Amino acid sequence: MSVAPEQELKQLYRGRRSPEVVDVPELDFLMIDGHGDPNVSDGYRAALQALFSVSYTLKFAIARAGGPTYRVGPPEGLWSVPDMAGFATADKADWDWTMMIRQPDDVTPELVERAALDVAERKHLPQATDLRLERFAEGRAAQVLHLGSYADEGSDILALHAFIADQGYALRGRHHEIYLGDPRRSAPERLKTIIRQPVRPL
Repeated sequence: MSVAPEQELKQLYRGRRSPEVVDVPELDFLMIDGHGDPNVSDGYRAALQALFSVSYTLKFAIARAGGPTYRVGPPEGLWSVPDMAGFATADKADWDWTMMIRQPDDVTPELVERAALDVAERKHLPQATDLRLERFAEGRAAQVLHLGSYADEGSDILALHAFIADQGYALRGRHHEIYLGDPRRSAPERLKTIIRQPVRPL
């Protein structure tokens, strides 16, 4: 199992305002699935709360056991609709989503199971037991850094899709977003989101 160098990961999670092609290594994530408009879904909010609660429980458990200290990563989302070419204009009620947070190699399925049961009982979050640890191989992708409100992503998504076509690629897999800003603490115009789309040669 190859481990991505930390500098490589920093580049993948920094993003640029102009589209670029990147190669994403296999990484471990806590994941949870759902459906519908995230702006009005109680299930979406509960899923995010469960992801963060279990991620921090794992972080503290590993530190107590003498393992490495690390920063919990940003939340990420995989989004899809039946016709991905129209994703930017699709009705959000039709979205399928997978929310996730990257995990270090020290996190194991056994640790996740224990942490999820603890969070489900202690915080009354039954959604925690729906989490899974999965190794995600995204491969070649194109990405761009969006600045501003999530509602204003459409133009950057369309520009990214145009860039992908210009580079001789086609869309593959699910639309991927990495949320570098916290909407609870930042004004909408100051939010930062990496928009990533896996690609394949035409």
